[in-house]
Amino acid sequence: MAKMTYIKAITNGLDQVLQDDPKTLIFGEDVGKNGGVFRTTEGLQDKYGEDRVFDTPLAESGILGMSIGLALTGWRPIPEIQFMGFTMEAVDSIGGQMSRNRFRFSGDVSMPITIRTPFGGGTHTAELHGDSMEGLFVGIPGLRVVTPANPYDAKGMVISAVENNDPVLFMENLKLYRSMKDEVPDGHYTVPLDKANVVREGSDITVVAYSAEVNEALKVADKLEKENISVEVIDLRSLSPIDDETIFASIDKTHKVVIAQEAQKMTGAGAKVAADIAEKDIMSLDAPIGRVAAPDSIFPFAMAENYWLPNADDIEAKVREILNY
Repeated sequence: MAKMTYIKAITNGLDQVLQDDPKTLIFGEDVGKNGGVFRTTEGLQDKYGEDRVFDTPLAESGILGMSIGLALTGWRPIPEIQFMGFTMEAVDSIGGQMSRNRFRFSGDVSMPITIRTPFGGGTHTAELHGDSMEGLFVGIPGLRVVTPANPYDAKGMVISAVENNDPVLFMENLKLYRSMKDEVPDGHYTVPLDKANVVREGSDITVVAYSAEVNEALKVADKLEKENISVEVIDLRSLSPIDDETIFASIDKTHKVVIAQEAQKMTGAGAKVAADIAEKDIMSLDAPIGRVAAPDSIFPFAMAENYWLPNADDIEAKVREILNY
């Protein structure tokens, strides 16, 4: 195994699926010769040619509309939307078309489309570049929404997404791209698209998080361990569907829970997790459900970004509040 950054692990996974399946195609704005705005697809056009990895016009609706046509004719498209905020230009393709086609055609047609898109704050990007907009998509039936929190999962999940016959929104956290390294296996391996991961076991309280907030939760767990407070950390990995079974098993052990997300409290996936717990496992709790999220306001400009984003301090404060309830 080699140590790779989060972004390099995604590149490695894309290389693997292009090698394994000649029906896979990567396309989007500047993904060819330039390798994408973050160089996620760097070198892939040179290796596989302009017919397999190619640039498109600056038109998100066209990128995803073409993806639907390609999927209907036997291809496995891997379109890139340069930033998650730009998905607004192609919402009909996602919610009105590709997510419905299996239902429309009584299961006779699949939509093996993997939409890759960067998102997330902490890198001082321009407006519409850092927003966590998963709340718009987790409510769309027929669409999988996933977001890895580490390099190992990033490679394994992008391979799983491309091989899956459902449309998948694959969310890549900007802050994680080059801020962390991990050992990543060579060659082909997969990580499930519908299974949460207990990344740290504990006995006093459960913290459920996803994407960059998983790493913030792990900082809290490390700190509180010195006070003999045992924090279990669960990485959702999949936002649709959500793996309730893993969450409930943890709560049945710790009897307390905090849910952390980067998105505004009104959106993201935290509300769905809280609702599932309240509906199906409330009798296991000894305290209210704690939630950590960004304020219900527009994503701020760069100067205020660090004050707006939830971090380890916010999670720690909420964990202490729930423990002391």
